[in-house]
Amino acid sequence: MAIARRKFDAVIVGAGGAGMRAALQLSEAGLKVAVLSKVFPTRSHTVAAQGGIAAALGNVTEDNWHWHMYDTVKGSDYLGDQDAIEFMCRQANEVVYELEHFGMPFDRLENGKIYQRPFGGQSQNFGGAQATRSCAAADRTGHAMLHTLYQRNVRANTQFFIEWMGLDLIRDEQGDVLGVTAMEMETGEVMVLQAKATLFATGGAGRIFQASTNAFINTGDGLGMSARAGIPLEDMEFWQFHPTGVYGVGVLISEAVRGEGGYLLNKDGERFMQRYAPHAKDLAGRDVVSRALTMEIKEGRGCGKDADHLLLKLDHLGADVINMRLPGIREIAIKFAQVDPINEPIPVVPTAHYMMGGIPTNFHGQVVAPYKTGPEEVVRGFYAVGECACVSVHGANRLGTNSLLDIIVFGRAAGNQIIEDLKKSPHHKPLPADVADRTLARLARLEGQKGGESVAQVGATLRKTMQAHCGVFRFADMLKEGVTKIGEVAEQAAQTEIKDKSKVFNTARIEALELDNLAEVALATMVSAEARNESRGAHARDDFPERDDEKWLKHTLYFRTGRRLDYKPVRLKPMTVESFPPKPRVY
Repeated sequence: MAIARRKFDAVIVGAGGAGMRAALQLSEAGLKVAVLSKVFPTRSHTVAAQGGIAAALGNVTEDNWHWHMYDTVKGSDYLGDQDAIEFMCRQANEVVYELEHFGMPFDRLENGKIYQRPFGGQSQNFGGAQATRSCAAADRTGHAMLHTLYQRNVRANTQFFIEWMGLDLIRDEQGDVLGVTAMEMETGEVMVLQAKATLFATGGAGRIFQASTNAFINTGDGLGMSARAGIPLEDMEFWQFHPTGVYGVGVLISEAVRGEGGYLLNKDGERFMQRYAPHAKDLAGRDVVSRALTMEIKEGRGCGKDADHLLLKLDHLGADVINMRLPGIREIAIKFAQVDPINEPIPVVPTAHYMMGGIPTNFHGQVVAPYKTGPEEVVRGFYAVGECACVSVHGANRLGTNSLLDIIVFGRAAGNQIIEDLKKSPHHKPLPADVADRTLARLARLEGQKGGESVAQVGATLRKTMQAHCGVFRFADMLKEGVTKIGEVAEQAAQTEIKDKSKVFNTARIEALELDNLAEVALATMVSAEARNESRGAHARDDFPERDDEKWLKHTLYFRTGRRLDYKPVRLKPMTVESFPPKPRVY
């Protein structure tokens, strides 16, 4: 079968904030850039980010990047790499001002400076008073950012492949990455996109869980493609559960609500967070707040007839503040919870939200992994940024508003690194003879499979299993059973049959391809979680309730072949400042 081929200087898979920030850097440098996206770029999941972007501007309270760095290291439960965290926090102010100059419509203070709000886990003076660090555009910061970056990319003549899905990485005998195979979703046409540099910015994989704040497009495509190409996945046991997803729906209610002065209540009307985090209260780290909500429900203080959720109160803020600073939150509450937060509290429950792990990279966006059985080294031609990458600046738990900062800082850094790398290697490497064989075999298997289970049924089983066995609290027997069950689900996923091939727009085929990726991510998550015998950040083990720095201050590497695990040390030494040694983490 003849497959069309196209050549670019750089191919970027994913058109969220990270992908578009990298694309902008490359297009403005005069490179020929292709950006693939499953949806129209401004519908990428970055659009759902509500609260803001962290930067120590000091517009409201005194602040500096070193305090921000401390909060990020502490928030990561000391699993974050401190050189990468320093790199991110030092560049925060610059990238925010850059966005402002791009035309991003931040809210303003009366003096004209960028509006900032408090957010969880952020402090002044290394754990002192609450910091006001989150730069916001009402509660639609991601929306404002994404539209700003898209407009700049259109101006820079970036070429978008809209409603295309990346299928597989192309690697040669040396392990170098030479591009991707991809499918136009409407027609099913497969194409080889050859590139000198391939960058993944495919976002998270929250759809492995039954209850998730993530969009339906967040199916871990970049992680699945990487795992199938022999690249390990790092720290996949660490998944953040956001404390305030809308009860019964999962749609995110931003931490911005608590940053503006909202607070949580149990059925007795008690502000219970002061029992779990006496100093920070409702603005403690997300893992701390999520576990507190779970404990309140477990101990019988939940709300409603089934006592299975809590309440987020913000009516005391007044209609003017809610309509000015939280208009999107009010709209979400009315639509999905059938309550108007001006008059009554929002029912909430912890919900899967963010993936701290991902494709291992350095802070220049270069993928760093062993090839075959060799030592860890840069994978030439391959880069990853955003939620699909593990730098690692978030470690075991991400601070709110560091995600938008992550995608902008490392999107720009990866763009700069690609420009430098292409100066040294300005030519395309020849493609291997079997360039699309693996992709075509996968597609043939999907088309020819008879008697298998439906994609929808296997996907539902996968999400239910992950929710039950790998949630906010984790138990040894449940994890062990979960490894077995997810292994069985992965085998079923490899044998699924497309039951309804009449679906318009190739929906059935796309869902089957996404399930392949979800199964890879779910396996990596469950196997890594079962092996980590400690509690750290978002990974809370009932049988190992304490953090164990002596044995487990290290990153997990999951290899698809043989479901093998390896480990590498956390980089505790920053670039230019003193390190923050691990200590008990209290809020």
